[in-house]
Amino acid sequence: MADWRPVRQSRTHELVLESIEEQVLAGKLKAGDRLPPERELAPVLGVSRSALREALRVMETIGVLVATAGRGPDAGARIVRDPDGALGRLLRLHVALGSYSLEDVMESRVTLERSSFEAAARSASKKELAEADAILKSMRAPGLTVAEFNDLDTRFHVHIARISGNELISTLTSAVRESVRTLILDAEEAAGEDWPETARALNAEHTELLRLVRAGKGARAADLVEKHIRGFHGTLVDEDSAAHGE
Repeated sequence: MADWRPVRQSRTHELVLESIEEQVLAGKLKAGDRLPPERELAPVLGVSRSALREALRVMETIGVLVATAGRGPDAGARIVRDPDGALGRLLRLHVALGSYSLEDVMESRVTLERSSFEAAARSASKKELAEADAILKSMRAPGLTVAEFNDLDTRFHVHIARISGNELISTLTSAVRESVRTLILDAEEAAGEDWPETARALNAEHTELLRLVRAGKGARAADLVEKHIRGFHGTLVDEDSAAHGE
């Protein structure tokens, strides 16, 4: 049972965040738990409802909480565990701000995806591999736009991370891939008339990657995914270095 008590008044919404965080770290709030209604929680914490709402919005943004408006059993704020989207948005902003270089992002992708493909080759089920195959079939569909191809490309790589059996690696892979999604899309669209050939080459590599995973050849799949990432993602790093005179 969560133990709520009044918070100090300075920087109120941050103090509300600290209070909720304390309850989570103490194990008094768990995924699936619902917070008390605003009208009850605000006076217990000794803060205004507007300050409480601000704190809840921050928690919703970082993927720890979901808030449902209205009345009834599903209304209110509930603790969740869904870090993928929130972490991806946060990392994308930091990449755009220059907090992390594209080279750092690429090296992180290489490390994470080598691990994912090796693990998937050891433990992926037939159903999970069939789902990966369905994504690749969609990527070969005629008339696919570059944006649609990019979305499916992201889905394939994230799916392999998810079936690797390591939830943290899956989340990090999703976030890192999401952080450069727009940059990769821009590079694909810039291919212009060369795009159909580029798409065929990428599809051929994806197909071989899945074949190696299905055959249990994790080390070879890891080597190929590194080559795959450095091939296309590496061009973004080279362009970024050139733009900065490096």
